[in-house]
Amino acid sequence: MNHPLDGKVAAITGAASGIGLACARAMLAAGATVFLVDRATDRLASLCAELGERALPLSVNLLDPASVAGMVPAILARAGQLDIFHANAGAYIGGDVATGNPDDWDRMLNLNINACFRSIQAVLPHMQARRTGDIIVTSSIAGIVPVVWEPIYTASKFAVQAFVHTVRRQIAPHGLRIGAVAPGPVVTALLDDWPQAKMDEALANGSLMQPQEVADCVLFMLTRPRTVVIRDMVILPLSVDL
Repeated sequence: MNHPLDGKVAAITGAASGIGLACARAMLAAGATVFLVDRATDRLASLCAELGERALPLSVNLLDPASVAGMVPAILARAGQLDIFHANAGAYIGGDVATGNPDDWDRMLNLNINACFRSIQAVLPHMQARRTGDIIVTSSIAGIVPVVWEPIYTASKFAVQAFVHTVRRQIAPHGLRIGAVAPGPVVTALLDDWPQAKMDEALANGSLMQPQEVADCVLFMLTRPRTVVIRDMVILPLSVDL
């Protein structure tokens, strides 16, 4: 059986469910040791018990700078290295700006932008010292095509895209790669606020993807030759008209 990530150590934020969990499963199957990073401590413990000895729980509150600062030291203490970091954690808010709640926006923007940037900054010194490493960021089609019914979320993902494109050029001389996976709608907890009728319609007409389909693409990005970087990978359900 092919194990292209044998010997690699990965960490995935927001790994307790959805895309993060699917990516953890894919990387484990490819041979990696994977830290599942999330604030859902009990959920992480039960998942890692199910996933096996190469799945390691790491409780981190990404909105707490001190917690983020302790993430890499905790990984290195247990595994000695970090080869892959997947900044996947995020939140979603849609709706009209005129009737939105700015306090909710602040929390989403802090998670989607500030926590993402801070956690990536935390892993760079170790990767640069080793002159090898991969960073994957879960972005969105909303970071490439503005989505009219989710302006605040779209703005957060445009920020992510700009970050990936500029950081890529800074870290390439150190032998590091960074790329964004930008899926369309995926069946995850981020869509919990969708009306049930809308969810049923989307599932019936094939305009939603499953997390495993995103995980397959992330694994493809990670297994390209080191001389190649996939800067952006856009993944859409066939029936989505964007």
